[in-house]
Amino acid sequence: MAKQKEVKTNAMRILESLKIPYTHHTYECEEFVDGLQIADKLSLPYEQVYKTLVTVGSSKNYFVFVIPIAEELDMKKAAKSVGEKSVEMIHVKDINAITGYIRGGCTAIGMKKQYVTRIDESAKTQEQIYVSGGRIGSQIQLKPDDLAKAAKAEFADIIRHDN
Repeated sequence: MAKQKEVKTNAMRILESLKIPYTHHTYECEEFVDGLQIADKLSLPYEQVYKTLVTVGSSKNYFVFVIPIAEELDMKKAAKSVGEKSVEMIHVKDINAITGYIRGGCTAIGMKKQYVTRIDESAKTQEQIYVSGGRIGSQIQLKPDDLAKAAKAEFADIIRHDN
């Protein structure tokens, strides 16, 4: 009996081509669920699970931000980190056209085009983080620096801190 072959996503193929080690985790899911539910399904600590957000700047360029699932993107800090006057979230209906991924399966690795990407600096405090594997039901566990390398991203303080 042939072993069922794991279907690799674009993100996984890119990680392998860069010889970046990662662990693939799957969970049962038919449709979009938020990151907190995914963390709960996989029994993961919230501070290690990151979501990928896509924005459009005042220049009409797109920008990608990777932040902890329980946090909120600080739009002013995000804009400043990419040299824009302002950024706003793209419409959900535009995710696939812009990134090549669907809502809930969007990852900073291997989008249709290489967009300027920032990972919240909190990731550097984690040995490993989890991000979408490029489709619903798939999470990739890897080192934050490896995500930055694969996504050609930089670290920045981009989340809202309620003082």
